Amino acid sequence: MADIKALVVAEHDNAGIRPATLNTVTAAGKLGGEVHVLIAGSGAAGAASAAAAVSGVAKVLHAEGEQFAHGLAENVAAQVLALAPGYSHILFAATASGKNIAPRVAAKLDVGQISDITKVDAPDTFERPIYAGNAIATVQSLDPVKVITVRTTGFDPAAATGGSAPVEMLTPGAAYARSTFVGSEIAKNDRPELTSAKIIVSGGRAMGSSDKFNEVLTPLADKLGAALGASRAAVDAGYAPNDWQVGQTGKIVAPQLYIAAGISGAIQHLAGMKDSKVIVAINKDEEAPIFSVADYGLVQDLFVAVPELVKAL
Repeated sequence: MADIKALVVAEHDNAGIRPATLNTVTAAGKLGGEVHVLIAGSGAAGAASAAAAVSGVAKVLHAEGEQFAHGLAENVAAQVLALAPGYSHILFAATASGKNIAPRVAAKLDVGQISDITKVDAPDTFERPIYAGNAIATVQSLDPVKVITVRTTGFDPAAATGGSAPVEMLTPGAAYARSTFVGSEIAKNDRPELTSAKIIVSGGRAMGSSDKFNEVLTPLADKLGAALGASRAAVDAGYAPNDWQVGQTGKIVAPQLYIAAGISGAIQHLAGMKDSKVIVAINKDEEAPIFSVADYGLVQDLFVAVPELVKAL
């Protein structure tokens, strides 16, 4: 195989890089070649410095331009495509941002995208979950450039310090004329981000209402310093906001501790949380599928068990 050189397209807020990028750097390091990181942003010197400090990064490429201020996929993809001839692998985190940009890059390069990898077997061979995580596919690609999205829960994060990579400034291309940033509504949340939280407390349809969801689960989350999550059924019923959804069509999480209260354990939900280190299930139905993946199961009414747990803490 030709020389291996991987480009990680970083997610950042211009001041620093997001945790998902650290997992993606680890995946890139498994390929066995040099790892470079692209920071495309506006006023993103802080993010470039943070990327340069990540262990395992050989070089940071910093593209500075107003067109990158909001991470528009068209503009970031154009910058990636300008760099693509120098790389054997281009990696993105399998997040909303990565899933938006990667297919554009793959299509323009006329290669097949390799999605949601959880393991690198060889520079051209990868493993990825299929059928809601019930089977693992081994995928080999003969494309000259591999465009990859990385399931972040499959890889430990790279150390955020210890590196001293040089930062190379790039000349950005012209902005894509047919897409402009109009605005955004950012949900304010004082809790840890769901995908990077060490502890998650999730509720299901059994919560019964949004009021009960907050009344019962919020005190537990407060005590534990946890993020709040929800099953798809709870989100569809309006008990919890959409960005709390854990599962195949929501967020994939792997915290140190996952507490599932009133969640039956539909396959869609299990696909999003079964890699958690310790799973605690509280459900009054002893036949609930959630108990099949739980490390600790409590067959009890959650409206009794959770307040008692809060008191005990």
